[in-house]
Amino acid sequence: MTSEAREAFGRVGIWSSALRGSRTDDAGREAIADAAAELEELKYGTLWIGGNPSVEDAAAVAAATRTATVATGILSIWDHTAEEVAARIATIDADARGRLVLGLGVSHGPMVPQYAKPYSAMVTYLDALDASAPSVGPERRVLAALGPKMLALAAGRALGAHPYLVTAEHTAEARTALGPDALLAPELTVVLDTDAARARTTARNMLTMYLQLPNYTANLLRLGFAESDFDGGGSVRLLDALFALGDAERVKARTQEYLDAGADHVALQVLTAEEGGGGLPLPEWRELAGVFGGES
Repeated sequence: MTSEAREAFGRVGIWSSALRGSRTDDAGREAIADAAAELEELKYGTLWIGGNPSVEDAAAVAAATRTATVATGILSIWDHTAEEVAARIATIDADARGRLVLGLGVSHGPMVPQYAKPYSAMVTYLDALDASAPSVGPERRVLAALGPKMLALAAGRALGAHPYLVTAEHTAEARTALGPDALLAPELTVVLDTDAARARTTARNMLTMYLQLPNYTANLLRLGFAESDFDGGGSVRLLDALFALGDAERVKARTQEYLDAGADHVALQVLTAEEGGGGLPLPEWRELAGVFGGES
């Protein structure tokens, strides 16, 4: 990957499922457009649309911005065929299309009835994207990758990897697996709350659901955590390894841990107790932008 491509992502971005405009009304889509424009003004390099977004979701955010990279984080290959995705991308305005990155993932068995042979399914999907006219080639896509096989595929068939719910230690291992040239852009969930017990409660409320998904628990076990770390929504050591909990300066320090471990870019997901993780947390996004000082 070129230095220009890395610069296009920036060092820090925002990950939010609330940026999916297709799941709201006209007023909600207007609020998303306004938020996207402000995130760009706050100098976040990449806006990641979370929660299995569509190409239309990404196109709307790209249309509301001028320079930010816009990425799907992550579009499920089971819900959108490669041919449909390529056809929709081809209709997007050229400027917006040039800033769009297709984040792809195989989702999780408990969530997808047709889930089978995920690695092979991803290879077939990438083949179809390559063969489409126009093609959506490796330079415009990243893969949700946790284990060695998918990381190797991300290095060989995409810009790189966008791992979700990972530790800084996983980031170091992923960098080794990817090699020096591929993009590594992990997600990091943030709770801006200086009350440690309350922040961990907020984190557990989110983490409980993910601990039902074997792709995540298997990855955490590979990293040295025990089954007992999953009890009650997550042990203190698990929460402190997976989340950035505390004030904005603490978030900046935790982000640096991922960058020092080999990440090129860190996608920050802000979790709030009041919203249950939803909504557009503009005050928190503004606060974080202040400590990063435009370096994103």
